[in-house]
Amino acid sequence: MKLHVINTGNFKLDGGAMFGVVPKSIWNKTNPADENNMCNWALRCLLVEEGNRLILIDNGMGTKQDAKFFGHYFLNGNDTLEKSLNNAGFSVDDITDMFLTHLHFDHCGGSIKFNSDRSRLETMFKNATYWSNAEHWEWAVKPNPREKASFLKENILPIQDSGQLKFIDGEYSTQLGTDISIGVMRGHTDAMMIPHIKHKGKTIVFMADLLPSTGHIPLPYVMGYDTRPLLTIIEKEKFLNDAATNEYILFFEHDAMNECCTVQHTEKGVRLKETFKLKDILGE
Repeated sequence: MKLHVINTGNFKLDGGAMFGVVPKSIWNKTNPADENNMCNWALRCLLVEEGNRLILIDNGMGTKQDAKFFGHYFLNGNDTLEKSLNNAGFSVDDITDMFLTHLHFDHCGGSIKFNSDRSRLETMFKNATYWSNAEHWEWAVKPNPREKASFLKENILPIQDSGQLKFIDGEYSTQLGTDISIGVMRGHTDAMMIPHIKHKGKTIVFMADLLPSTGHIPLPYVMGYDTRPLLTIIEKEKFLNDAATNEYILFFEHDAMNECCTVQHTEKGVRLKETFKLKDILGE
């Protein structure tokens, strides 16, 4: 197995929305906001090279949306999905498995693109199986009013229309191989999947939106976007205790400054231990 970090750019979200009830005077120290109260966040994905499979975990927000959309979310930076895949030695056509932690636009927008004359939408990864789960898929295609702006039909329905969609069959699934297990979380959105990857004697956990950044490690630091924030706290507490005890490597999708971290038990609960790049700890 080999792991490749795939950066697809950065985007901006309201700092208050990202930290919920935590005051700006606290979170602004670690995640400084601009004059519009917007903080910059990463769109960082992970490519797992395992035998004859190339498994991409999430794919950013894509570039097909209109100017009004990007006027809200400010896609920025020099990284793109295709450029980062190329830098790793691959193309979009090489991806065999497109694993989607959940179907919010900043995690799955790169799934779909316009064809050459922009007359129709098609899958970005024409040779890949797209993986979701039945429970989350149903939640996404019949969105509640709170999440409707995050579940964009143009990102989701063409996957099903393509015939490339398959569902993970549970937390103990081996559909992605025996070294990738799936945790299911329900606080942020229903049935979000968190991959745990065993590699070189370590467990690397792709955090998706269970833990957006190192700044979200303390339990009350929960996003305003979460549909069930009290459940997020319960899920996060259990996960962080496991992560500290078992020395997991936490891989961040959205932390613009920190790619990975470890955590430790302290008198105040689980707290940050150290931050680093994935290649520094794995030698890749």
